[in-house]
Amino acid sequence: MATAAPPSAGYEQDQWKGVKPLRAGEGHSFLLRRLHSLSGIVPIGAFLVEHFVSNAYATNGPHAYATQIKFLNSLPFVPFLEWGFIYIPILYHALYGIFIWYRGQSNVVAYPWEGNWLYTAQRWTGLITFAYILQHVYSLRFTGVHLVEYPGAGFGKVQHELTNPWMLAFYIIAIVCASWHFAYGIWLFCAKWGITQGEQARRRAGVVCFGIGLLFVVIGLVTVKAFVAPHNPEWRKMGTDPATAKRVEAQPVD
Repeated sequence: MATAAPPSAGYEQDQWKGVKPLRAGEGHSFLLRRLHSLSGIVPIGAFLVEHFVSNAYATNGPHAYATQIKFLNSLPFVPFLEWGFIYIPILYHALYGIFIWYRGQSNVVAYPWEGNWLYTAQRWTGLITFAYILQHVYSLRFTGVHLVEYPGAGFGKVQHELTNPWMLAFYIIAIVCASWHFAYGIWLFCAKWGITQGEQARRRAGVVCFGIGLLFVVIGLVTVKAFVAPHNPEWRKMGTDPATAKRVEAQPVD
């Protein structure tokens, strides 16, 4: 965590560029911070990996994407899985993260340490990602064609949304932000939980985490390209018209 005043020489040697480790004896906030850190990896990080992989099925065409949506909706206890392992953890992680940001001080101008800039970037990318999640869930789950009933409409629904250049830009920014937030979150988790001990170990972890973030960005952008590529107009239409979705579900188009 960045501090309001320059650290002493001893403190600076014991820290890693502005990132304060989690320590025992800090009251109930210690447990909350532990849960916040852990939730970013499990289950949120695991869900992010699954989400990127599932969306990547779009690169194999609308049918493959529809099949993946149908498979996910066919899992048992879907409402419990969504609320217990996706919605509630994301709400906790996001809201407590905003609280940490509100209580913290980044001081990137007065003290332009690398850790301060990373701290600030982590908070802003988290906020942008959270805003995107809210918009994405509302748009795809609670408006237009219901994907649980018509999973084949998923591709057209996303494709129709990306015809708006502002939404396309928002998707791209969100992919970069989510990838950065997750990758740097892994680095923070390893440092704060004592998995990486010593400056050399943390530097090596930084390289690995940078590669993870870059991989997610590439996968996300390739997936977006698959959605905006030309396809049969029926796919886009079924994303907004239930009647077309029902007809295409019965007689799939190429």
